[in-house]
Amino acid sequence: MSGAVTAIAGAPMVSLVNVSRRYGNVVACSEVSVDIGPGVTALLGPNGAGKSTLLRLCCGLTRPSEGVVRIHGHDPRSERRVNRFVSIVPQHQRLFPRMTALRFVALAGTLGQVDDPVAAARASLTAVDLDPEDRRTMEHYSNGMRQRVKIAQALVTGPSIIVADEPLNGLDPRQRSSMIATLRGLGEQGRAVIISSHVLDEVERFDSRVLVMAQGRLAAEGSVSGIRDLMDDRPHRIRIVADHADRLGASLLVESLVREVILSDERTIDVATDDVATLARRLAPSASRLGVVVEEIRPLDDDLDSVFRYLIERR
Repeated sequence: MSGAVTAIAGAPMVSLVNVSRRYGNVVACSEVSVDIGPGVTALLGPNGAGKSTLLRLCCGLTRPSEGVVRIHGHDPRSERRVNRFVSIVPQHQRLFPRMTALRFVALAGTLGQVDDPVAAARASLTAVDLDPEDRRTMEHYSNGMRQRVKIAQALVTGPSIIVADEPLNGLDPRQRSSMIATLRGLGEQGRAVIISSHVLDEVERFDSRVLVMAQGRLAAEGSVSGIRDLMDDRPHRIRIVADHADRLGASLLVESLVREVILSDERTIDVATDDVATLARRLAPSASRLGVVVEEIRPLDDDLDSVFRYLIERR
């Protein structure tokens, strides 16, 4: 590849220092500082948390309003050749359905000024377990195969950094397992693989470092088990429907099984507890002792949005 630039020795593969990005009065990303190295790094957060903006900043596609972004020690906005370190796997499919996968990936290699784009395309397709000799056009491919083609076009220029926006969207369970294995493999080869997701269980399967985004801020970072510990630190809100809900709620408070009871109506209480397991174990005996019939138990805050709001509020 002509005009190549080299990584600065000792510099992180991707580095953000006090980076913020505003669009008018909207703050999409606020004071984020993080270094990203080899392996899989997952951005986790609900829609609107700032994940896509952070991905664009990591790629050099968006200029920060404040702060510094570096790719292998270089400024991607002033040194455009640095972008050759980075390839993107977009969330939405932007393929040419009447092309073969080989022709499409080779075209990406040509645009990326690869010396032998056809040979590079064959190698990239093989790396993601697709047959470069497949004569079918991509309109006949499954969603999983199309996702693999997108990764192949990202690999064709030989990047050290791969950014994938929601790469598991639209895949069935078998395809998701295969895609996770592919992306993990790329990280194990020494590349920095940065993915975004809003589903913790998906991220857990990558066995990766996790960056939790909420309201444009970096709310937490670490392993999946560490993030789960933070989640378990919050009070859990549970709705209980019973024939004498007020009587049951009073008993749960006396037994210190809950920290708060809100009576919605005569048959419904919302409780907050720090120990769901103990509450679940002792709720039925308590109700039985009082002669209360419990009709429904439902968690109110098992969605990620509530978790991320809690993490942001505790900072």
